[in-house]
Amino acid sequence: MPTRPGFLLHPGAAGDIEDILDFIARDNPHAARRVRKDMLDAIRKLVVFPEMGHRRPDLTTRPLRFQTVRNYLVAYASEEKPLLVLGVLDGRRNPRVLAALLGRRR
Repeated sequence: MPTRPGFLLHPGAAGDIEDILDFIARDNPHAARRVRKDMLDAIRKLVVFPEMGHRRPDLTTRPLRFQTVRNYLVAYASEEKPLLVLGVLDGRRNPRVLAALLGRRR
């Protein structure tokens, strides 16, 4: 599903973002808007500089990269054109849980 020129959000990533923002908005809608802006700004930068993120071989053997935005990890396929965001996951979660979530997304 195209979101903006230059990148696509996997349906799971779109759901991740929606869940994160809904959770934050329960207590502070203004903070949720700031987090949304930060996430989208970071993803837009990745379109221009796709190698900016780091690899996480502890999470996946796939050629994915990760960029930290606040407490979240944006998992993306830097070689895909347009750039494909596979997930936006809470970076404080157990790495095994993160690996399992990513392993289900193709």
